[in-house]
Amino acid sequence: MKDFIIDINCDVGEGIGNEARLLPLISSCNIACGGHAGDLETIREVVTIAKKYNIKIGAHPSYPDKESFGRVSMIIPEAELIVIIQEQIETLLIILKEEDLVMQHIKPHGALYNDIAKDLNLSRTFLKAIKPYKKSLLYVPYGSVIEKEALKQGFSIKREAFADRNYNADFSLVSRNLPHAVMEDPEMVLAHVLCMVKEKKVTTLNKEVIFMDAETYCLHGDTLNAIQILTYLSKQLGMYNIKIARE
Repeated sequence: MKDFIIDINCDVGEGIGNEARLLPLISSCNIACGGHAGDLETIREVVTIAKKYNIKIGAHPSYPDKESFGRVSMIIPEAELIVIIQEQIETLLIILKEEDLVMQHIKPHGALYNDIAKDLNLSRTFLKAIKPYKKSLLYVPYGSVIEKEALKQGFSIKREAFADRNYNADFSLVSRNLPHAVMEDPEMVLAHVLCMVKEKKVTTLNKEVIFMDAETYCLHGDTLNAIQILTYLSKQLGMYNIKIARE
């Protein structure tokens, strides 16, 4: 039977405070760096834990919107948005330099992530912002505008799928404003992940089966029972010849 090695990532540093329990169960993390959440103190705390467990570290920039947790689209002039994104990444890099660590990847957050997945001009603006950090990977949604544009511009990417979210047929995530957007049952999440990893398919909320080829799988750190889900996955995945990348 074929062995699979996967990356499981989580969004962290967002005020939940569960990183000490969460990070040992994953292989990469996306640290909020001031846009929707986070500051130098919280970044430093998460980086310390990530270093302890040898977890790959990424920046998690967003629209400057702590009130709505970065989950509302914003219209910001290009030059201003570039500065906003770069300032967030530089905040993380300050701490990483102190700890002699590298930034493995960049993963935009929330509405910014969703917007650049479908808006070509905005995706180009985002890529302008992160061009100085081109040595780092970019986590992008599978089948997105940003995926195609990043590859065209020579960025190294990892295609991402969501372990705890339901999908629409166009690869977009079911809106959090709708029922069943988030999966909270560990067995359901496992089935979702197994299908994506072993069959490269995902079943949409409307029961359509679509192709999806991902290299990293996100489980949101702010999902209510994230620790329970990840503990269950860590115990069960090995039974299906799937290992988490750091193991």
